[in-house]
Amino acid sequence: MADILAIGEALVELNQPADGAPFKQGFGGDTSNAMIAAARLGARAGYFTAVGADRFGEDLVGLWQAEGVDASRIVVNGGAHTGIYFVNHGPDGHVFSYLRAGSAASRLTEADTPIEAIREARILHVSGISQAVSSSAADLVFAAIDAAREAKALVSYDTNLRLKLWPLRRARAITHEAMRHCDIALPSLDDAIQLSGETTPDGILDFYLQLGARIVALKLGREGSAVATPERRERVAPFPVKAVDATGAGDAFDGAFLSEYLKVGDPFAAARFANVAAALSTLG
Repeated sequence: MADILAIGEALVELNQPADGAPFKQGFGGDTSNAMIAAARLGARAGYFTAVGADRFGEDLVGLWQAEGVDASRIVVNGGAHTGIYFVNHGPDGHVFSYLRAGSAASRLTEADTPIEAIREARILHVSGISQAVSSSAADLVFAAIDAAREAKALVSYDTNLRLKLWPLRRARAITHEAMRHCDIALPSLDDAIQLSGETTPDGILDFYLQLGARIVALKLGREGSAVATPERRERVAPFPVKAVDATGAGDAFDGAFLSEYLKVGDPFAAARFANVAAALSTLG
């Protein structure tokens, strides 16, 4: 049983650190990363997705087991592959290439919604990517949100915009509708500017509060975060580090924020804690 349950897409990473160098295997997926972060911080975290009946799917299951993330309810689809992405390193930074079309996670449907796991959880965490991978996955997430609200669980949503997965107009329609039924909004600044049309942190905080979120924690990268409730707002200072690689820092923030919020019930304290966790995750 998990206190925090995430639904989404997990992928295997194949990272080539230099031209001609062998690829090194790792793992990715925003919601999976968040649950691993939460579990490392002591939360009872769970994950739901689908993987292929292949070695990469087995490796992901092994990862969750090693990290203490409950993935006992995942779907293993013998007719689809586990999602993969490649990372190459160039003079302008990382270049990501994805093989996720038709993946097992993209073939999830509303009928796969893990109702019992949702009923057991205190927080359901999903993201824009959870819904962007396919229309059927988007329907599953909406069904999961409905089930969480019926069970009186909190719903957390990270907008995590990926325009290679869907056009901005559809992303706005789907994420805005999801946010109307969420308690905790966890957008990042660049995504939120595109999705909301607002250009300032205060404008973005107001936008998501007006959509219906009770807590908005806006990730500002090296500037820290900004947190708002209907009664209060606060700019939360960053934790200073010399970042090596910021990939996944937002996911670490999400996992840390949710795990700490369950402990203390204070979103401002949770954001201070999450700023530190996200900063430390960039050290490589």
